[in-house]
Amino acid sequence: MTQHRVAYLVSQYPAYSHTFILREVLQLRQFGVEIVTASINMPDRPFDKLTDIERQEAEQTFYIKQQGMVKAVVALMKTLVLNPVGLLRGVQHAIKLGGWNIKQVLYHFFYLIEALLLGQWMQTQNVQHLHVHFATPAASVGLLVKTVFGYSFSFTVHGPDEFYDVTGYHLLEKIMAADFVFCISHYARSQVMKLSPVQAWSKFDICRLGVDTERFIPAVKSKANETCQLLCVGRLTPAKGQAILLESVAQLKQQGITVHLTLVGMGPDEQSLKNYAESLDIVAQVTFTGAVDQDHILAYYNVADMFVLPSFAEGLPVVLMEAMAMEIPCITTTITGIPELIQQGQNGLLVPASDSQSLTQAIKQLAENPALRQQLGTAGRLKVLSDYELSKNTQYLHEKLTQRLNAL
Repeated sequence: MTQHRVAYLVSQYPAYSHTFILREVLQLRQFGVEIVTASINMPDRPFDKLTDIERQEAEQTFYIKQQGMVKAVVALMKTLVLNPVGLLRGVQHAIKLGGWNIKQVLYHFFYLIEALLLGQWMQTQNVQHLHVHFATPAASVGLLVKTVFGYSFSFTVHGPDEFYDVTGYHLLEKIMAADFVFCISHYARSQVMKLSPVQAWSKFDICRLGVDTERFIPAVKSKANETCQLLCVGRLTPAKGQAILLESVAQLKQQGITVHLTLVGMGPDEQSLKNYAESLDIVAQVTFTGAVDQDHILAYYNVADMFVLPSFAEGLPVVLMEAMAMEIPCITTTITGIPELIQQGQNGLLVPASDSQSLTQAIKQLAENPALRQQLGTAGRLKVLSDYELSKNTQYLHEKLTQRLNAL
């Protein structure tokens, strides 16, 4: 069997919110794929704060923005001398992507410089295929790498951001230029199918994400929690809807039902959420932990009675898979690809996004019914074992990646 060498490009690697990419890379290497990693940005925390495996990855990753102005100029001059036609194509493409917006043209010239740095690094690594996670600006860099150097190019589409601004992200152009596209859900594939001509649909494969079900296992609790423990893991951003969850905690308190919510994550909404909790008089019922790495996240899952994710916008959250694998009953919203993972009343509870009353009722239902929590939790793990197990899904990804690369 042909062994392939592939460059993986991510906007930030390693990162708290991109742990699933790290797991995917490690698993693919075990299956024999030679992967070298590149990242637009440095890790989201200092090297001494990374876990051991994250630090090992970071030490081997090519960080584009770390290269500096001198190396950028050298890359530009080297391309001008050795590949002037490719550079001309790249300049024309960057101008086209920027359109009539001067600011966007400048942005795409920066992406072009990053593409030159990345493409020349790929040459030193003897790599001729570039795969990008997310169809956002990192994929714009990947698109320009293909334009200048002619390397084959693919990406994994998650959603939903690129679906909200198809034109701004040049999603159709990326789809048409890509040699193939992996979609993490039927929902994601439906969105790229909606945008593209039927002739392009053969490029699309559904390759689900997954979790390590030998690591995320049900916790053995010696006794029940005196107060029902709610857990929410995710970046503190408007898209996650954590303010709705705070409202539900306040509503439950008014109804005489005491719960405690732990919010794991960091993000731009942190201070506003803390202020909102104070205005709702639930400060004592809410704990903000900040970001937590994968070496320590299990401690929070182990004490949770239920996992609540009231998102307004998502791809398909891996944190839901982690909680389900640990037999923690989940409450989340009926958006995007989530109903592919959770079926209402069978292996979790689904509520309308933004509906704090429905969310409150769902939390109350589980808080007052330990048997239902156990039933949903058990069914949740079975669902993950069936459809979202990391090793099995990465094996499938490996097969699809191999087929696609062999066909190029």
